[in-house]
Amino acid sequence: MPEEKLIIDPAAHPALSIYKLLIGSVVPRPIAFVSSISADGVYNLAPFSFFNAVCAEPPVITFACGVRVPEKDTLANVRATGEFVVNSVSEEIAAQMNLCSGEYIAGVDEFQVSGLTPVRSDLVRPPRVAESLINMECKVVQIVDVSKRPHGGSLVIGEVVRFHINRGLFENFRIDPEELHAIGRMGGAGYTRTRDRFEMERPRV
Repeated sequence: MPEEKLIIDPAAHPALSIYKLLIGSVVPRPIAFVSSISADGVYNLAPFSFFNAVCAEPPVITFACGVRVPEKDTLANVRATGEFVVNSVSEEIAAQMNLCSGEYIAGVDEFQVSGLTPVRSDLVRPPRVAESLINMECKVVQIVDVSKRPHGGSLVIGEVVRFHINRGLFENFRIDPEELHAIGRMGGAGYTRTRDRFEMERPRV
């Protein structure tokens, strides 16, 4: 017999409580390590765990940025330039990624904070992270301001115009997860590795 379930009405509880519930329920979440650049040329690098792929033709990905006052540098930069890069996060750079998650004052260059290496992109102004095994150069398709409330957010939708992939990961357009060592976000301060996997073939109907 299934265990009795709690019934929770989001409207009846504080937004912070619902945020905790949401990030503990939607797991594991991939991490978009987003590099951007301000109109004045200042680099920014920040992780976002509200992130996923949207479609393949054209290749489109999305990440969500929480509401901040003043607006987070990443979102302000993306609005100003219409460009960003999503860099993969492997176990090997987890600590550096975490350093970039701090609430730094505007104008701080997280490449310098983390010691990660900016590399020139091909088609967009924001740099790539050299230590990331996959980089996706993106141009903004749309920014949807979902909610301006304190725990609201804006959805950034971008078309991938260039992939950069370490050769050891790539074979016949498939990425080898054994070499990628991707990590994901759980609730609170929790993260997960992607080493324990299993396969199931989709039913043929």
